[in-house]
Order: sequence, then C-alpha cells, then structure tokens
Amino acid sequence: MSASENCSHDCGSCTANCDSRKVDKSSFGVALSQGSSVKKVIGVVSGKGGVGKSLVTSLMACRLRAKNYRVGILDADITGPSIPRAFGIHEPVAVTPDGTLLLPAVTATGIEVMSSNMVLEHETDPVIWRGPVIAGAVKQFWGETLWRDIDYMMVDMPPGTGDVPLTVFQSLPVNGIIVVTSPQELVSMIVAKAVNMAKKMDIPILGLVENMSYLECPDCGRRLSLFGTSHIEETAEEYGIPVLAQIPIRPEIAGAVDEGTVEYAAADFLDAAVEAVERL
Repeated sequence: MSASENCSHDCGSCTANCDSRKVDKSSFGVALSQGSSVKKVIGVVSGKGGVGKSLVTSLMACRLRAKNYRVGILDADITGPSIPRAFGIHEPVAVTPDGTLLLPAVTATGIEVMSSNMVLEHETDPVIWRGPVIAGAVKQFWGETLWRDIDYMMVDMPPGTGDVPLTVFQSLPVNGIIVVTSPQELVSMIVAKAVNMAKKMDIPILGLVENMSYLECPDCGRRLSLFGTSHIEETAEEYGIPVLAQIPIRPEIAGAVDEGTVEYAAADFLDAAVEAVERL
C-alpha cells in the first residue's frame, strides 16, 4: 500500500515529506542560492519571548554537530538576535569573491551561522525595521547565503505568530518544528497558539521542549520547581504531541551562553529531541 493510501491528511502530526507539503516555488517559496544544499529544515518556535528558544536552537545544533552532521543555524529572530553571542561570533558577515552571496560564519566546531547581528555596524545597534523589511531579511538569509551541504538547518524564530514565523512557514521548506515552553500555567495557552498556527500551515510538530523545568539541589539531588508545577504533560496529551525534553536550570549552561562557549555545554537531556529530528 502506498504512503498516499495511508495518509490521514493531518499534516500537523505527520513527518512524511510527501508532495502535498512541498513548498511551491512559484508562489511564496524562496529557492536556495546556486551551490547551496539543505536537506532538512527544523523551526524552533515559542508563543512568547523569554522561554529559551535560542538556547534550545543552539544546544540542538551542537548535539547534531557532535554526531557529525553538517549543521546550520538561520537566526530569524531579526530584532532580538542572540545566536552569535552564544557561539562567540562577533565578526561582520563576509561575502563570496564575486560579491553575490553572503557567507555564514563558522563556529569552532563547524556550525554555519547567519544572523542580523552580523550585518550591523555594531552588534549592539537596534534593528528598527518594519515587518516587510524583517521578512525580506529572513528570505535573504535563506536564498542569498551560500549554505554548503547542510544536513540540518535550525531556524531560530521570533516569539509569537506574526510576520516572521509566517514568512518562514511559507518561504522555507520546513520539515518540522519544535515548540519551546516553560512551566508557568499561562504558557500552556500560549503554546496552543503556536501549535494551532503550525497545524493551520500544515507544518509537522516534532514535540515540546520545556525549559527551566526544575533546579536540582546540589546537596540532596531534590528537584525544585522554581516556576511552579509543570503542565507540559497535560498540554502534550491535549494536542497529541510528545514531550521531547525538560531542561533543568543549570548555571553552567547560562554561563557558557554568556561566554560564547555554548558548544562545550553538556546537554544530554536533548537526546530524545535529537532522535526526533533524525527520524525525519
């Protein structure tokens, strides 16, 4: 029996890369530049800011790179870019010798990164752009950058369900998304918005990752819920999607991000999330 005969027509919970969900390049889709190759695109989304979306993007990229995959990060959080800082990237963007394409920065372990911070004169300059310009920058980072043989492209999206997430979903061939959340009860409602947007856009949801889940006491090992009792299992069950990880609060991880050495932070708690991406 063919895959189409088994199709449930629920693309939001399916990871098959069938013809029905391929990007239509004649409409909104943006093609890669000549010489570029990206096999799988994973979006990292959240319904609100401050839950650790960029942290999850960075750690996931590092875990995939540690398994010898060629990994790229497209930082689509144009007005709040934090990916370069996490990897210790402070140099401006470079271009190909003929000046036609952008060249992503390459981190210490070989992860390719493109971010708006790399096109600013000073990395602390604010990005005061309107929505269409921001959306255009995301398309440029995808279609006018030389991405070399990337196995997995992680896309760090801005929070919410506005212009940029819509641009990414319509313009890039997104194979799946990871939804990042935190333990607060209010967040479950906001997660629902991100999940429902993905389903409306026929984007497969790989699962939920909860950040700041608990703090482990260094003396007794007891898990302390600093931000209240987690509701991620209930949320996951309600929408029929798996919980991929619950990330603990670890000062050494925050320190590594601040110091630009996130590539050397231990993140074994993301093993299930990495496996979900590999199954695509």
